[in-house]
This record gives sequence, structure tokens and C-alpha cells, in this order.
Amino acid sequence: MRNTGYKQKEFTGPTKRYCQTLDLKDDPELIRRYIETHDESHFWPEIGVGIRSVGILEMEIYNVGNRLFMIVETPVDFDWDEAFARLAKMPRQEEWETHVALFQKAASGASSSEKWQLMDRIFHVSRP
Repeated sequence: MRNTGYKQKEFTGPTKRYCQTLDLKDDPELIRRYIETHDESHFWPEIGVGIRSVGILEMEIYNVGNRLFMIVETPVDFDWDEAFARLAKMPRQEEWETHVALFQKAASGASSSEKWQLMDRIFHVSRP
């Protein structure tokens, strides 16, 4: 699919985008299990509910090797810090973070917002 692209949802109003990165432990079996953890049959539904309930419109994770890249699409008035503070308290979120930490290169007990590093956009081109 990567060479044909990924269809994006269209929103009726303006949005903003956040991009983050995180490295997984460099172990092919752990990487496979992390990817499996995020497929439809293994992903915990409560986590998706929490993500949507704090105002996130769309979230995608991509990987190459042991590097992850996340895109988060939100309404323009979205407050990142407030939303992720609320998300950390959602049902099963702490349990989820403990589970996925098995695969991630991150400090023990780190929250999602501490593990995933926000990236700076250095280039942008758009249709006029």
C-alpha cells in the first residue's frame, strides 16, 4: 500500500496536524508484535474511544525498521497538553502504556506524551 498512498478523511472545517516519532527496541520479533498489537483484531477498543473523546479526529502510525512516525489530526482549537493529560486518565490507558512499553525504547513508566517526541515541520508545499 505504501507505494499507492493512503486515502485521507476529509473534514468540514480547518484542522491542524501534529507529527511525532518514537523508536522501538531493535528486535524484529518485538517490532512484529508491536505492529500486531495495533491491528484491528488486537487493538484495545477503549484506547480508540479515549483518543476520540479528547478531540483527536484522526491518528495514524507508520513504521520503517524500528522507527515509528505518528500523525495526529485535530480541530484548530485543540489543546495538546490538556488533551493528553485527560487521555492519561482514560480507562485502560495506563495499562495500555505499560503494555506497549515492552516494545518501545523509552524510560520505564513514561507517559505517551513523554515517549512520543513532537517533531518540527521543516518543509511544506501545498497547492495554491
